[in-house]
Amino acid sequence: MAEFPKEYEWLKSSLAQNQGHPLMVAEALRQFGVHEIAGSASNPIIIGWAKEIAALPGKKSVTGYTNDDTAWCGLFMAHVAHTTGKPFPDEPLWALNWAEFGTPSPQASLGDVLVFNRFDKTGKLIGGHVGLYVAEDDDAFHVLGGNESDQVEITRIAKGRLKAARRPAYPVGMPANAKPVMVSAGGTLSQNEA
Repeated sequence: MAEFPKEYEWLKSSLAQNQGHPLMVAEALRQFGVHEIAGSASNPIIIGWAKEIAALPGKKSVTGYTNDDTAWCGLFMAHVAHTTGKPFPDEPLWALNWAEFGTPSPQASLGDVLVFNRFDKTGKLIGGHVGLYVAEDDDAFHVLGGNESDQVEITRIAKGRLKAARRPAYPVGMPANAKPVMVSAGGTLSQNEA
């Protein structure tokens, strides 16, 4: 497992002070450091998420997921959403489908689902990425997600790539910490989460 970055220790304190809310962030952090296995083997945790989601009504599209070399950011988000009781897209493996999750967020905030476009070197749209907002700096969102450098971690993604910011339902009101969080820029800017 990867060591949790010290610059995000405040996140654990924020969750503790807010009784583990937002729930999706708390669940995602429990999986921090889960990584894919290179080659013909696959991480049984990731394959377990696929089996969990494929067993749900209307989610059979996940049935064919058998190898963690296949992009799994949407699968990770489906696991996080399901574990926390949030409805999610029928085709969760396609990251761009998460642009229909929840409701539009008026301003990206802690716990929101962020959907990003991915482009090839010529600028052609080739897919997407999905993860959870934990913070931002002037140039980038800090995103907690799966399949970021082949693991669950926090990555800086350029704000210009944002397709949608979506808010999960909060049945008893938004947690006090579900707000925008500005931090200092640090670390490299992700170019491709595939």
